[in-house]
Amino acid sequence: MRRPEVRLPALRAWAGGELEPDGDYDGLEFLERDLAGQDGVGARFMDCALTGCAVDETALGRARILDSVLTGLRGVGTQLAESTFRDVELVDARLGGTQLHGAVLERVVIRGGKIDCLNLREARLKDVVFESCVLVEPDFAGAHLERVEFADCALRGADFGNATLKDVDLRGAGPLEITRGLDRLSGAVISAGQLLDLAPALAAELGIRVE
Repeated sequence: MRRPEVRLPALRAWAGGELEPDGDYDGLEFLERDLAGQDGVGARFMDCALTGCAVDETALGRARILDSVLTGLRGVGTQLAESTFRDVELVDARLGGTQLHGAVLERVVIRGGKIDCLNLREARLKDVVFESCVLVEPDFAGAHLERVEFADCALRGADFGNATLKDVDLRGAGPLEITRGLDRLSGAVISAGQLLDLAPALAAELGIRVE
């Protein structure tokens, strides 16, 4: 597991205005900005800090977020489909319905906070850590997860249907609730206690009747 090593340079405060499609943002600090509903499709953020920003329905599809720290983001329906996150820390986020389908996450730590209905369908995750956070009904259907760790993380109602897992550590997930895709857990490691918790669902998946 390779964690990101983000070392931000001295940052300049963002001058304000609105995000622009295909915009280029380098070495900037976005502090408690209201970015709700803005269009930053295809934008690039490098060596940036976004702190306490509102991102309700912000359009950031195909955006590239590199070597950056995102702290205290809040919003519903943020659009990040087919975006790229590389060497990024996402800390204490409060998000709902975030769209990350088809995204690429590499060397990313998601620490603290709560994310509801996270859509990671068909996404590619490599060297990603979910740490001390709550994930409610995350959708990993069709995603590829490699060297992904859930550490002290609540995973409720997860969908792993058609997902591919390689070196995925689920031992730190508590509770671990999987609603679909139990047959896709090859390549994951779980604890003995988690195996007992999942036993009824595994038996049902295999067509075993327990009396």
